[in-house]
Amino acid sequence: MSMAPGPAPLRFPSQRECPFDPPAVQTALRESCPVAPVELHDGQAAWLISRYDDIRMVLSDERFSSSGLWKFAGSANRSAAERAETSFTVLDPPDHTHLRRLFTRYFTLRRVESMRGYIQGVVDEAIDSLMSRADRRADLVTDFALPVASRTMCALVGVPYEDHEWFEARADVRSRMEGDPQEAARATQELLAYMANLIEIKRAEPGPDIISSTIVDLLDPGLISQTDLVAALRLLLTAGHETTATMIATSAFVLLTHDDQLGEIRSDQSLLTGAIEELLRYISMLFILVRTAKQDLLIQGQQIKAGEGLIVGPALANKDPRAFDMPNRFDIHRDSRHHVAFGFGPHQCLGQPVARLELSIALGSLIRRLPSLKLAEAASDIPFKNTNLVGVAALPVAW
Repeated sequence: MSMAPGPAPLRFPSQRECPFDPPAVQTALRESCPVAPVELHDGQAAWLISRYDDIRMVLSDERFSSSGLWKFAGSANRSAAERAETSFTVLDPPDHTHLRRLFTRYFTLRRVESMRGYIQGVVDEAIDSLMSRADRRADLVTDFALPVASRTMCALVGVPYEDHEWFEARADVRSRMEGDPQEAARATQELLAYMANLIEIKRAEPGPDIISSTIVDLLDPGLISQTDLVAALRLLLTAGHETTATMIATSAFVLLTHDDQLGEIRSDQSLLTGAIEELLRYISMLFILVRTAKQDLLIQGQQIKAGEGLIVGPALANKDPRAFDMPNRFDIHRDSRHHVAFGFGPHQCLGQPVARLELSIALGSLIRRLPSLKLAEAASDIPFKNTNLVGVAALPVAW
C-alpha cells in the first residue's frame, strides 16, 4: 500500500459515541487526513474517504470498481455473506448497467405509486392492531416496522408472507458485524435456494408480482441467467425489507426525541416530505460502502494504487459541514435532498421510490392516528443494532 508519511492506520470500524454520528476519530481525520489509512478486521489495509465531494466522486467515477469489494468489507461476517454470491451490486459497467436497466422498469414512480393503496392498508392494519392493545404499549420494531416492510416487499416481489420469520432470520445473520462467517455464507446459500424454488413455483402459478414478471420479461427470453435472477431477487427481498424496517423504526425514534419538530409536523403534515429527506440524511443508515481503485490515481494528494480498497461512510458525507450547515443537528427545515443516504452514482439504491413511499405512509399514519405516541423508556436506554445498518434494535413505545 502506497502510504505517505502521516497518521498510523486506524482500526476499522471505530466505536461511535453517538449512533447517528460518525466516530469522533473519523471526523477529526476528515479535517487533518481526508484520505486516511485504515486496518480492517483481518489486518488488511484500505483507505477511509471522509469528505462529501470525495465520497460522491468515488461512488460515481468509473476509475473505481464495485467488483471484489467483499475483500474490504468491515467484518469477517459481512465479507463471507458478500463472497457467497455475485449480485449486480458487485458488477461494473457494462454488466451492471445491463442488469440494472432490466430491473428499472419494476421501480418506476408510476408502478411504485400503484402500491400506495396496498401499503396504506398494511399500515392501517398494523396501527389497528397496536390500538387494540389494552396496555397501550408495544415494540415499534417487531409490532409495526418489520411487518409493514416485510408485507410490502413480499407483495412486491411475490414471496409468501408466512415465510417472513424464516427469511428475516437469515437476513439478520448476513448483516451482523460480529457474526459467524460460516453462518453468514450458509444463510446466503439458503436464501438463494429459496428464491430459486420460488421461481419454479411462480412459473407454475404466476401472480401480479416481480418474480412472475421477470420470468416472462427476462428469464424466458434469455435476457438474464437463472443465477443472476436468483441473486437479484434475493437482494430485492432482504435489502428491501431490512433497510426500510430499520428506517421506519429509527425515524420514529428520532422524531419522538425531537418533540418540537414532531409537533410542527403534527400541525402541518406537508412538512413530512422534507422531514423524511432530513431523517435519511441524519440517520445515514448504511454503515459503509466499498470500492476498489481500477488504476493508480491521486485523491486529496494521496497516492492510491490500483487494486487498493476505499471505504466510504455515508454518515461521513452526510455530516460533512462542507455540505450541510451544523450537520449533527436534526432540522426538518433544511434542504437535505443532496444527501447520499441511498448511495450515489450508478449503484444508487434502485428501490428508493418504494422506501420513500413506505416511510411517508408509515410515519404520516403513526403521527396522525397516534398523537400521544411517546417512548416507554428513556432514550438513553433504547438499544441499537450491531449490524451493517445503523438503527434501533427495539423501540418500546406507549400512547
